[in-house]
Amino acid sequence: MTQEAQSLITDEMRASVGVESEPTILEVDKTGIRMFARAVQHTDQIYYDEEYAKSKGYRSLVAPAGYFGTPIYNPKNPVRGPGTQMGAHGKPLRALNGGSEFEFYHDICAGDTITSVTKVVSVTERQASLGTMVITRRETTYTNQDGIVVAKSFGTNLAY
Repeated sequence: MTQEAQSLITDEMRASVGVESEPTILEVDKTGIRMFARAVQHTDQIYYDEEYAKSKGYRSLVAPAGYFGTPIYNPKNPVRGPGTQMGAHGKPLRALNGGSEFEFYHDICAGDTITSVTKVVSVTERQASLGTMVITRRETTYTNQDGIVVAKSFGTNLAY
């Protein structure tokens, strides 16, 4: 007699679908752009030389794809991470990055302030080689200081 595995998805996980996070404010600055561009080995001068970027029609240095700025830190209101996700079995779930996808709609340049808001799109589970896997899809919308949506990201988290 085989017993069906208990779902790892909790009521709290189900209730999180469609709920938007508190906004996170990110500042895009020249140093951050240059550091990110260097780290991913971009050589285009639009990431390093502001006058060159302006000569190409940009407002300032251009943020490389995937760089949305640095969260504003305030010790009176520290940013909290998502924390440890607990499964319905009462044990912490181990997490893996299942991948990220990005859609870019508008340039992000030094001096911009970006607001990001994330929501859980779906929580599902399936059997995998490591056991029951909880698959969480999230969508993050990035909006600049002028109210223009500049990008969206879609991330998949695998937990078991």
